[in-house]
Amino acid sequence: MRGWSRRSRVAAGLAGVGLVAGGGLVAGELGSPVFGLTQGPFAQDPACARLADRYPDRLGGATRDRVTFQGLAVWGHGAVDLRCGVNPPAPTTDACVSVDGTDWVWRQTAGDGRKKLVTYGRSPAVEVSIAGSVASPDAVLVDLSHLVSPIPERDKCLAGSGS
Repeated sequence: MRGWSRRSRVAAGLAGVGLVAGGGLVAGELGSPVFGLTQGPFAQDPACARLADRYPDRLGGATRDRVTFQGLAVWGHGAVDLRCGVNPPAPTTDACVSVDGTDWVWRQTAGDGRKKLVTYGRSPAVEVSIAGSVASPDAVLVDLSHLVSPIPERDKCLAGSGS
């Protein structure tokens, strides 16, 4: 740094600190359990806020991860994720199942072994994605069905119903 003024050295030092801090934030975000998840378009709906107040601390044997985005919940470092405020599915011939009074429509996944379901007949809709490694996906659906039941049901899933 020979030939640099004191002012230039201070500026270079501050820039270095900024780069390290910024890199830490980016690395933290990339390692965050919500990386790759986006909020649903209706995540700000008051029903999603009420739902968030009731998220269980444990689900499917996994502990809930700290997530700061409204309408998102993650358990077990991404083994189960929930997005409140997604677009409600239109009438469909996709397979559906009723679990304790909550209708869920099965959605295709990218072949990663995850089960993806969306509530049917409720607005805002809730989407859940369950990794194939989760030991009891049925228990997860039972717990989540109870969780979303306060969102009023306006329609029943009939096509391909598993009930």
